[in-house]
Amino acid sequence: MPRVCFALQVRPELIDEYVARHRAVWPEMLEAIRDSGRRNYSIFLAPDGRLIGYYETDDDEESARRLAADERTRAWEAESARFFVALDGARADQAAPQLTEVFHLEDQLKESGL
Repeated sequence: MPRVCFALQVRPELIDEYVARHRAVWPEMLEAIRDSGRRNYSIFLAPDGRLIGYYETDDDEESARRLAADERTRAWEAESARFFVALDGARADQAAPQLTEVFHLEDQLKESGL
């Protein structure tokens, strides 16, 4: 199962608003994320606005395609674009640079027979 981690930069002047918005994500957006095949989804935010997101999915390309095609996500993504530095109007869920996984404890324990 692929594990996906991505990084974005939230505009410093919008951090409080970004946090408040994510304390009450629209139910239809939550459903759309779930229906796209993403699970165990978390977002972490540093005081300077550096954002790290993580989720698991069986097929990340298919998940992204489903989210992009889902009417429930359009308004949320359109409103969210202003929170991020350097997206040039792109959807955050599609433009966020992904990080390369270099260590996973469970995988190494399994490979080591521990």
